[in-house]
Order: sequence, then C-alpha cells, then structure tokens
Amino acid sequence: MRVFSERGYHGTSIADLTQATRLAQGSLYKAFKDKQAIFLASFDHYRAQRVEKMRQAIGQGGSGLQRLRNALGFYVESSQGAQGRQGCLVVGSAAELSTFEPDMARYIASALELNEALLADLIRQGQEDGSIPLHVDREASARMLMCLVQGMRVIGKTGRSRTAMQSVVDTALNALT
Repeated sequence: MRVFSERGYHGTSIADLTQATRLAQGSLYKAFKDKQAIFLASFDHYRAQRVEKMRQAIGQGGSGLQRLRNALGFYVESSQGAQGRQGCLVVGSAAELSTFEPDMARYIASALELNEALLADLIRQGQEDGSIPLHVDREASARMLMCLVQGMRVIGKTGRSRTAMQSVVDTALNALT
C-alpha cells in the first residue's frame, strides 16, 4: 500500500514490491496473477483500514453535525504531517488511472462514491436532529465536501499543517450551518 501510495501504480515496479514486501518475485506471482492483482488487493486492504478508522473517528454519539465534523477531522489528520506527505492511494490512483485504465477507474470511482454517500448520510443525520438546516442540499453538499477532502489529500502531499487543513474544514462546515 505504501509503495503504491508514494509512487503510483505505473511508478511502482515489481522490484519495488519485492523490496517492500521482502518476498521473492516468484512468491508474489504465486499469490497474485500480476501487478494489477497486487494493486487491487492493496487498494482493498487500504480501503478496509480507512473505513474502519473513519468509523472510529465518527463515533456513535453526538449530533449529525458533530459526526460530520469528526469525519472531516479524520481527513484533516490524514492530510498533514508524514501521512499527508505519503498521500492517498485512492486519490492518487484516481488521478493516475482514470484516463487509460477504465476498469480500474470504475473500481476506484466506486470507492469514492461510497465516501460521498457516507458524507450525505451524515448530513441527513444532521438534518434529522436539527443540527444541519433542512434547506441544505444533501447531495450537492456531500459532493462539495468530497471534493474538499480529496483536494486536502492532494494538498497534504505538499506538507500543509494541521491548522491550515482544519481552517478549510471549519469554513466548509460554516457554509452548511
């Protein structure tokens, strides 16, 4: 996951993967058909880890707005420091593979759609409990937040601070309330 996040799909060689995994090339090919299969397994593992961490960050209590704030705070932490500089496997892959790898692009797009649906659901929860006004367009706002957090992941590669990333989230949340 780390190698694909740092170097991208096309920038990662089998030699890079053997070095990172400390496995022989033959062992990799016994476990996986090809580099694409290794990538997809890494992508799925990355997504599963991120989804679990996101669930923990969101928590169970609080208003819908607070849960949304927690979700966006998760992206703040992911977009700064060493983790921010490493980059996001989903964002990097979307940018790199969308043009020339349509099957992989659809796979990545489905992951982004799930993230957007989660944001829309958190907005819905906030509207139901009154912490987010009913006039807020749930779908458009979720899409805007999705663009925001994915952009944060890109900008995070440049070494932005937690404070800088948090101010962006605070501005976005002010637009919803």
